[in-house]
Amino acid sequence: MSAPKKLYIKTYGCQMNVYDSERMAETLGGQGYVETKTPEDADMILLNTCHIREKAAEKVYSELGRFKGLKAEKPDLKIGVAGCVAQAEGEEIMRRQPLVDLVVGPQSYHRLPEMEAKAGAGEKVLDTDFPEEDKFEKLKRRPKAKRGPTAFLTVQEGCDKFCAFCVVPYTRGAEVSRPADRILREAEDLVERGVREITLLGQNVNAYHGAGPNGDMTLAQLIWELDKVDGLERIRFTTSHPNDMMDDLIEAHGTCAKLMPYLHLPVQAGSDKILKRMNRSHTAESYIRLIERIRAARPDILISGDFIVGFPEETEEDFQATLDLVEEVKYGTAYSFKYSTRPGTPAAERAQVDPKEADDRLQRLQALLTRQQREVQDSMVGRELGVLFEKKGRFPGQMVGKSDYLHAVHVADCDAEIGDLRRVRIVSSGANSLAGELIA
Repeated sequence: MSAPKKLYIKTYGCQMNVYDSERMAETLGGQGYVETKTPEDADMILLNTCHIREKAAEKVYSELGRFKGLKAEKPDLKIGVAGCVAQAEGEEIMRRQPLVDLVVGPQSYHRLPEMEAKAGAGEKVLDTDFPEEDKFEKLKRRPKAKRGPTAFLTVQEGCDKFCAFCVVPYTRGAEVSRPADRILREAEDLVERGVREITLLGQNVNAYHGAGPNGDMTLAQLIWELDKVDGLERIRFTTSHPNDMMDDLIEAHGTCAKLMPYLHLPVQAGSDKILKRMNRSHTAESYIRLIERIRAARPDILISGDFIVGFPEETEEDFQATLDLVEEVKYGTAYSFKYSTRPGTPAAERAQVDPKEADDRLQRLQALLTRQQREVQDSMVGRELGVLFEKKGRFPGQMVGKSDYLHAVHVADCDAEIGDLRRVRIVSSGANSLAGELIA
């Protein structure tokens, strides 16, 4: 019997890329590949790229440059670029880096087996189409492979919002939702393989409108169907848009026990002028009123957000409006970034904020967000929380898991096993995690 071929995948960016990498590995498993942790051992290298961060394409080209020596040593090594940079750059990748054998966009992963075969025959292969067939149905899954206690599950892809700073509509395409029965089938399969918590993924996940038995379903309706899956203990979803936070989804946060009290709801800025220039279609006031309604349904919910500072034309007054919004909402966690241009997006053509001023604003915002995050985390001390244990800790007898609120929790002298969902009393709060003790 011949030795299996080895596949090395490096994943950049969002949770959806993590999910996509898992599915690519599984479908290439049908071609005889097994995963390896090091590129030096690989027969195929795939870079699953993200176009959200600054200079994303240049970082990919730099990474590819590191493989030149490896390719020279192993001429049969196949190198591929997948993901959003692949979609955006296309043939340019092969022109700039001739060592690349295949380039595949996010909607064409199900064609990897044919692409791999062509690359193996010496062809250069490019596929950045937006095919009509459902890639999720075409992707092959290794049957009953054991999984950890948590998993991502993509339910929606693409975006119709066209925010002025974002490339997602161009790299992931228009909003598409998967049929509910296929999602439920995949969720049941994940639970059979050991998963107890599922995070539903989408570029605008709460815009989900997949086909159900009686017409299109909302995300809340999908969550209630998942609530019926025996063995599934926790449900989360990300990332949401304020405009798609419908009444039934708000209600589900207050009534569905499996839906965790954590919501990532990006606002991006607190200035209505900047929000309009971003093409966000909501105002600071409407966002704050929405948060009030969500907290009325689930008072203990932890709110997470995203912020961009230094957006073109942002003034100090505009930035102060963002600080004011943060003070009012009080975030449990948040992600903040300095604006960087994305070629082809409307904002890239506008007058840019001085980089030093943008840096200063980012530091001030992050200081406020860090203080709020620590206050929320410290408030957990003394409380009893559910913790799903995911791995062993750094010390003998220590286990680490996630709380209902997505905080990392470590427990010493712990008799819990990976996959156990146990009650834990929080005894202390560290820089980025909580410490607790099992409740007998």
